[in-house]
This record gives sequence, C-alpha cells and structure tokens, in this order.
Amino acid sequence: MHHSSAKLAEYNITHSDYRPCDTKNCCDYLRDLSAWESAHQEHALKKITAIIKPFLLDEVRDALGEIGVRGITVSEVKGFGRQKGHTELYRGAEYVVDFLPKTQIDAVVSEALVDSVVESICKAANTGKIGDGKIFVTNVEHAVRIRTGETGEEAL
Repeated sequence: MHHSSAKLAEYNITHSDYRPCDTKNCCDYLRDLSAWESAHQEHALKKITAIIKPFLLDEVRDALGEIGVRGITVSEVKGFGRQKGHTELYRGAEYVVDFLPKTQIDAVVSEALVDSVVESICKAANTGKIGDGKIFVTNVEHAVRIRTGETGEEAL
C-alpha cells in the first residue's frame, strides 16, 4: 500500500523519521497507516517533567506513588525562571547567584494518568511562593524495557 506524501505529512511522518535498510522507504515500513495510528493513540505514553524546589521531593514522590506511578527519575538541576536568581552575601562580599538549585522529576506514564500526575505534582509542590516550578508534558514515541524487550506501556 502506498501512502501519499500529504497523508504522511498529516501525521507528521517524514522519510527522515525512518532509517531504511537497503532501498526501502518509509511507505514500506507503514503498510497499514490506520493500524499504526490506532496503536499509537491507544497506547499513548507521555513524559512528565517537573522542575520543583528540592525540599519538596519527598512529598511529590509520595503523592505520585499514591496514584500508581511506578517509577521516576530524579536529577539535581540548576536554572532560573521569572525570579532570575538572587544575591547572596559570602564573607562580606555580595555575589549574584544566576542559577538556582532545583530538582527535576521525570515520569513516563500512560495518557490516562497524565491529569492525575499533573494535579498531584501541583498539590505537593505548591508553596504559593515564587519559584515553585514548572511541569512539562511531552509525547513519548517508543519505550523499551532493556532486560525483557517489552515495549510501550508494558515497558513501564
């Protein structure tokens, strides 16, 4: 089955999205576009990235555990938003601290859990003060559990 370039573009699929072996093109890999589309919609995975104040990590982790999030990745990061850092006094000299310490939490979840996860993070990380953080939700194209080869939601 050959799919027109317009149909592929409608789903944001380009020839560069595939790494064909020999002379095959992406149409060979997408023999049934409707099956591909439904598979990606039914098993949609989302990556939720939250940037929070470091001292709230335990509260956020507990809140996510209560709603069934099975795993998270935590990173110590530095950054700034609207608060643009602050000044500190050290040994009598004033220093500008441009990047503030934050904690980044990443969790990949099914699309069905996204609203609950965002709500839980908001409740647990909200102090009502500037610098509480941000939450970003992005699409995950593919997930694989390295040990077993499981894919999609089963890999979580």
